[in-house]
Amino acid sequence: MRAIRLNEFGPAENLRYEEVATPQPGPGEVRIAVAAAGVHLVDVMLRSGEVMGPFPQPDLPATLGREVAGTVDAVGAGVDPTLVGRRVVAHLGNGNGGYAEFAIIDDQALLELPHALSAEVAVAMVGTGRTALGILEVAAITAEDIVLITAAAGGLGTLLVQAARRVGAVVVGAAGGAAKVEAVRGSGADLAVDYTAADWAGRVREELAGRSVTVVLESVGGEIGRDALDLLGRGGRLVTFGWSSGTPIADLAEVAAAADVTVENPLGPRMTNRPGGIKALAETALAAAAAGELRPAVTTFALSDAADAHTALTARKTVGKVVLLP
Repeated sequence: MRAIRLNEFGPAENLRYEEVATPQPGPGEVRIAVAAAGVHLVDVMLRSGEVMGPFPQPDLPATLGREVAGTVDAVGAGVDPTLVGRRVVAHLGNGNGGYAEFAIIDDQALLELPHALSAEVAVAMVGTGRTALGILEVAAITAEDIVLITAAAGGLGTLLVQAARRVGAVVVGAAGGAAKVEAVRGSGADLAVDYTAADWAGRVREELAGRSVTVVLESVGGEIGRDALDLLGRGGRLVTFGWSSGTPIADLAEVAAAADVTVENPLGPRMTNRPGGIKALAETALAAAAAGELRPAVTTFALSDAADAHTALTARKTVGKVVLLP
């Protein structure tokens, strides 16, 4: 089979499209003929050789990729043989192997792929979608809220904008560049702003005409994250789940305490230990997409162009979830 192999940690160019042996499923495992594989910032960190939170550095050579959708084409010992031919989607957890024509997955990780969903949409929802729902559980947004979402054109941001609008909140979406601002507007945000503009926060204040932001869903960090924090009124909630800028908000605890702002992190143990766990979140996310309640934006690349996908993702030139199509 063909797969993307990482033989040495480093830049995106180290991802090579190579011929490798087709894997065989062991006991309790299935093999999926991959129709779509998700690309995540975690993959970028692993490729570069960085250690990121709970994600272990892979042994080299490695095939990255933690989200796949496709059709079961073989099963190992102890697995229901009627799974063969079934359309499925799965998240590999801390595992890898998705950037390939075939992937091996524990049969307990499988989720039925709803008939109405394409493989690329399913891949977007099984990982990014479940994370969005976990964030929303913690944020507890209501129709009374004014919500500011940073990185609002990304895979997570797109879904968060839609979900906040569905409950009737006023939504301000911030993203970088004219094309992304237009995408945020298309997702339904009441106000879409370009946070690369010098006084983007001032424009938000002007447009809100004296009203305060009550909830910030923040994943950029750095100066942009601090500007977003400063837009919160007293008693507001900052839900933070990453810093794509490369640095967290400086002195966050002290600044939030002085501003009487609550800071919450929905990821990690809080999400994995919730009732039903994260698999239940994935099932709910898939159902929401199948029902048309959430519509992930997807940017696709050919599997052979995985290096280009990583480059575009890190340069923030993509909209929504990045997906590889074999």
